[in-house]
Amino acid sequence: MAAVTTPALRAGRPGRIGLRGAADLALREFWFWLANYRRTWRGSIYSSLLGPVLYLGAMGLGLGALVDKHGTARIGGVSYLMFIAPGLLVAQAMQTGASESTFPVLGSVKWRRTYQVAAATPLRPADILHGHLLFTIMRLTMNSAVFVAVMAAFGAVRSAWVVAAIAVAVLTGLAFATPIEAFAITRDSPNSFSMIFRFAIVPMFLFSGTFFPISQLPAWIRPVAYVTPLWHGVALARSLALGTADWQGTLVHLGYLAVMAIAGLLIAERTYRKRLYV
Repeated sequence: MAAVTTPALRAGRPGRIGLRGAADLALREFWFWLANYRRTWRGSIYSSLLGPVLYLGAMGLGLGALVDKHGTARIGGVSYLMFIAPGLLVAQAMQTGASESTFPVLGSVKWRRTYQVAAATPLRPADILHGHLLFTIMRLTMNSAVFVAVMAAFGAVRSAWVVAAIAVAVLTGLAFATPIEAFAITRDSPNSFSMIFRFAIVPMFLFSGTFFPISQLPAWIRPVAYVTPLWHGVALARSLALGTADWQGTLVHLGYLAVMAIAGLLIAERTYRKRLYV
């Protein structure tokens, strides 16, 4: 990983390089991840394309035919395909954000030790974190754009505002990626990752409004579903895709997701610094 020489670094003050210098350092870490991705992108692009095709075909068209046959009043009077597609878009972003923030982080600090190599250059722990998050944003954007294109091909798009749902999916993915990455950098074993997916990611995928309205859940568990980041992302993306979004609801959902992402980022900066500055 190439070193960067700035006036602040030459003066021996690596923490005072300014926003432009910090962005340059983060971009160098991003280019490292991108160089790795150039060797593996074919496998991931196939899964990124097949995932939405299979989900929308099986759930939206297959199961959707049964749901639509018995009426669609409980899902807002739209077809089940149109109801479920935005939810699956955001749920996929959650899974991508979680996946990019677990084993890649542990592998970089434990097995390949590329984080330690980067930390031996002028890159600070925060730059290493930000560079990886830039790569995660790229992956989230690519996957979400492909998903929306597949939605359009399936006829699951009702409003042009569905394009904005891509940004919502990316923000939702970051709301999961930053806190999970803050945790992953502290681990020396992958055992705890299965707990994250088993007791957090999978239950949210099933019970945060992706497949059916939250109002169908028992009253005692609805408040839990309403405070999950996935529900906010699904609700906002669905309202955009269906053309029913309002400014008040949009700001609430965006604010919640932004707070989650920023809080995770601040914690991750501390845990990265603690792990990589020995």
